[in-house]
Amino acid sequence: MGMGVATSGGGSRRGRGRGGRRRPMSEINVTPMVDVMLVLLIIFMVAAPMLTVGVPLELPKTQAKALNSETQPITVSVQSGGGVFIQDQEYPAEEIVAKLTEIAKTGYSERIFVKADKAADYGSVMQVMARISAAGFTNIGLITDQDTTS
Repeated sequence: MGMGVATSGGGSRRGRGRGGRRRPMSEINVTPMVDVMLVLLIIFMVAAPMLTVGVPLELPKTQAKALNSETQPITVSVQSGGGVFIQDQEYPAEEIVAKLTEIAKTGYSERIFVKADKAADYGSVMQVMARISAAGFTNIGLITDQDTTS
């Protein structure tokens, strides 16, 4: 009672005998992934400058050079109608000092930038700067646009 083993012809082809299936390819094709990543990179490069939101102001023009800063500065904006903003949030002028003091408690010690619409009342801009200075912030800078006419 011996048992025989039957083999099909062509033993050199593995898995491709009668009714055999192809082995799945075990290599990863990265070309579609690279294509998708490049498209996403281009989309984010185009969209990133549009994400900066600010208070719409018409800044005065000067010959001053641009400042290089690696940290995100605190910006206090004064609109022509008298509205005062810290970054993008509007606050009453009386609450500016309290909000800046709250921000300073988190360890912020950089310069505070003040920008004002060129049609803003000089007195209201100086009043905001005086409040900031009276709160103990001595490193205050004014922001202008560069004059490109000369």
